[in-house]
Amino acid sequence: MKEYSAPLRDMQFVLRELAPLEEVARLPGCGDVNLELAEAILTEAGKFAAGVLSPLNAVGDREGARVEGGEVVTATGWRDAYGKFVDGGWNALSCSPEYGGQGVPRLVSALVEEMWNAANVSFALCPMLTRGAIEALELKGSEELKRRYLPKLTSGEWAGTMVLTEPQAGSDLSAVRTRAVRQPDGSYRLEGQKIFITYGEHDLTENIIHLVLARTPDAPEGVKGISLFVVPKFLVNDDGGLGARNDVRCVSLEHKLGIHASPTAVLAFGDQGGAVGWLVGEENRGLEYMFITMNAARFSVGLEGVGLAERAYQVALAYARERLQGTELGTRSKEKVAILRHPDVRRMLLLMKSRTEAMRAIACVTAAAMDTARCHPEAEQRARSQAFVELMIPIVKAWSTDHAIDIASLGIQVHGGMGFIEETGAAQFFRDARITSIYEGTNGIQAIDLIGRKVARDGGETIRRVMDEMREVVAQLDQERSEALSAIAARLRDGVTALEQAVQFVVATFGPDVRRAAVGAVPFLELFGTVAGGWQMARAALAAHRHLGAGRGEAGFLRAKVSTARFYADHVLVRAAGLARTVVSDADALLALEDDQF
Repeated sequence: MKEYSAPLRDMQFVLRELAPLEEVARLPGCGDVNLELAEAILTEAGKFAAGVLSPLNAVGDREGARVEGGEVVTATGWRDAYGKFVDGGWNALSCSPEYGGQGVPRLVSALVEEMWNAANVSFALCPMLTRGAIEALELKGSEELKRRYLPKLTSGEWAGTMVLTEPQAGSDLSAVRTRAVRQPDGSYRLEGQKIFITYGEHDLTENIIHLVLARTPDAPEGVKGISLFVVPKFLVNDDGGLGARNDVRCVSLEHKLGIHASPTAVLAFGDQGGAVGWLVGEENRGLEYMFITMNAARFSVGLEGVGLAERAYQVALAYARERLQGTELGTRSKEKVAILRHPDVRRMLLLMKSRTEAMRAIACVTAAAMDTARCHPEAEQRARSQAFVELMIPIVKAWSTDHAIDIASLGIQVHGGMGFIEETGAAQFFRDARITSIYEGTNGIQAIDLIGRKVARDGGETIRRVMDEMREVVAQLDQERSEALSAIAARLRDGVTALEQAVQFVVATFGPDVRRAAVGAVPFLELFGTVAGGWQMARAALAAHRHLGAGRGEAGFLRAKVSTARFYADHVLVRAAGLARTVVSDADALLALEDDQF
């Protein structure tokens, strides 16, 4: 199987043209990372991804994580790779300099994170969860908690987890029943069992810091009664050294469809008197805190989708170049040709390539807005950028992961029968990708969140600002004398019109009849993602066309950009009108069906 190769040219194009790093670098606190430094970071990250992480991907899939003598053991090479990861400073890349991080803008770290996911998503899940723990503590942790835990979480010497759900709860975290009882010294004792804990137990680090949702005895029912606690695997002494083992035990590891090398643990807290934990923030506000950090986690899951899509495309393309089968249509030659010459294989590869590039662009534009929301000196601009980020998070998470699954499936199809055979590696990407549409709230939940809190709540104001920007791109395309750009403009114009119809329906319907609006929630998310992808691909085509006209840049790469954007417009963006009709169509048939009629 072809090892991963970071798509540096496309990443550099995104940083220069679609989510300009030079604009982010002008923000207070972001100026240390210019384009030259960012490209050097990406180059080195690409080497690490290709040389260290990618070769372990198949190994981890075959071996998985396992329990030996009551301890969880990761796959061969995992510990050595993690040590190199930490020693290289990669864990600290986007963390706060206050605790030893490098403070790299999210725009740059997002592309690095894509590389980790493309090379080895099972490995990448560990530092992703650690960043979630860091963000929660930075957000609401006391100064003592920050001092005690953040430096070693930032360096990667310790790992972090998010310990959320339980067997009876699933995505409904209001049903959490783990108990936390306050002690005279201000600590808490936790008792309960948690499931689906990614990297809940492993041998990569000497300590694991769990962020645990639990209820105090007098907490109100529902979401308003959940608190957040720090529960370390080993207690930490005042001098920073490790103390006694806490009352946290790995009951078992889940046997999964994919991501075999990522240990997904069932954890028992308090089997022997209570796991010692410390409150983060205030009692009964834990879910509120966790949802803030969960947005960051959802963005990271979207990057898992981008990375897996890129890897599936690379492997499929390599196979299509080398696999000789059949003669070329439209010629008299009887010579066998690479299947890349067959129109349907080219169609599948371009469906993979164009959507992956659109996903990457959307993620980076959103990451740049994250940096703006965090660092811009003007409060109004910070608020507008944050509103855009919140609108786009469901797209980055759900649209990207839905399409990553489809792209990985197409990768199998490109391989034909060999794609169904594990040795080619194509099947692993499909299996690994399948969890991403479930992680951090299923994509159906993301869709409900999108139409409700992100569109209907503000009367569609934020999404209409985005549509205005889309229309500006249409106008710019129309000004260019180019058949390809005119075709893209026409498709994007139709897509925005379809999206506008759907937005009007959601805004008008969500309040008076939320169930009717919810019937079209997933098609609405697909519609918005499709048009947003078309918007970014149109911007890419426009930039590439102008560079070609001025004689700048690599002509072959730029021409491919225009052609790929044209393909997206003709084969993906054209679906917008049908999706809009689905969103606004009458929901009576679905809602009228009795439960026993399914």
